[in-house]
Amino acid sequence: MTSFGSWRTLTVEQCCLRVTSGGTPSRRNPSFYVGGTIPWAKTGELKDRIVDPARIGEWITEEALAKSSAKLLPKDTVLMAMYGDGQTIGSLGLVQSPISCNQACCAMIPDPTICDARFLFYSLRSYRDDWIKIAHGGAQRNLSGTIIRGREITVPPLPNQQRIAAILSAYDDLIENNTRRIAILEEMARRLYEEWFVHFRFPGHEEAEFRETEFGITPCGWPVVPLENLVQINPRTPVPRDGLKPFVPMGSLSETIMSIGPVEERDGNSGTKFQNGDTLVARITPCLENGKTGFVDFLDDERPAAFGSTEFMVLRPSVLGPCAIYCLARSHVFRDVAIKSMSGAEGRQRVRPESIKMFPIAHPPADLLARFERFAGPVFAQVSALARKNANLRAQRDLLLPKLVSGEIDVSAAEAELEAAE
Repeated sequence: MTSFGSWRTLTVEQCCLRVTSGGTPSRRNPSFYVGGTIPWAKTGELKDRIVDPARIGEWITEEALAKSSAKLLPKDTVLMAMYGDGQTIGSLGLVQSPISCNQACCAMIPDPTICDARFLFYSLRSYRDDWIKIAHGGAQRNLSGTIIRGREITVPPLPNQQRIAAILSAYDDLIENNTRRIAILEEMARRLYEEWFVHFRFPGHEEAEFRETEFGITPCGWPVVPLENLVQINPRTPVPRDGLKPFVPMGSLSETIMSIGPVEERDGNSGTKFQNGDTLVARITPCLENGKTGFVDFLDDERPAAFGSTEFMVLRPSVLGPCAIYCLARSHVFRDVAIKSMSGAEGRQRVRPESIKMFPIAHPPADLLARFERFAGPVFAQVSALARKNANLRAQRDLLLPKLVSGEIDVSAAEAELEAAE
């Protein structure tokens, strides 16, 4: 242990009461899972934020805890993913209520007399690139409990730790609040789309006449046509080969909201090409099933087109407007057809483009489509503004993070920056 000033250099193990890992109760024993009351986290559920039990996919029973290597972890445990690719390994979660986890998670229970849990969480987060570099193994890189225990971090006195953690938590809280607002706004637009164009409860539907078709009951005057009659599917878009351009990898599409990010800068033009107003839909398993979809709204006049993963489908406005197309792509009706059309080798199945082109859709009247766009357009604009604000907040937080946890900058200066950001 070394020290400089009032800061000390400690290993993770010295900061903690215990460093351990979880376990997986036997799948062959249903009583370990059926009726479970204890959330059981896996590495994919560690998203560098507080672990929300409501987002945990599986729960285990008290019997599973008693008869397996799974453990009940207390509030303020810090979890880290030890296995996976560059997007998973080193991912963190901060536990706010008792939880269990599998063996791919390292669980660190801080000593509250030495290390604040949130400070440890952010300190470990600042070393993300290092975790990836030191991970070892074959095709799937791994960390070990030994590596994590021995990692040295700089630790100030507890009051300073708490101030640092409070600043960084405030940035994350602002980002989370904006993300919730985005989800609410988007839900408003998607619900209205489904009411009008899926369930046909549009303004004046009480007086409208309906007819039975091979695709179900549809309003009279709404002919059922292939989607390609209303939407441009994978249209040609020129993107210059030379120079850096915006590039969207698959990981930048959200499973729940329209915002795309982070956007990279790459040379070349090999991949799917798109422009503002386009909707991107993952066409490969499991990304399609998981809902990866995005709305392009980040390009400008200097660079009006971009490119991305070859595994995107591009849907562009023609008869349907941009907001309606995005809402359609998020609908269960569209996604179910796309999933059922998938073909190819197991684990690499893709949507067949002809199935999407022939997807049957009732053609709404132009005035109703225009009315929807007038409502949804401002909603999408608010979402874009909030997404840009979040991008700025993330950039500020990521700039401050390593400097704060290393003592490079004064806490008071960072608190002033936070006030300006709010």
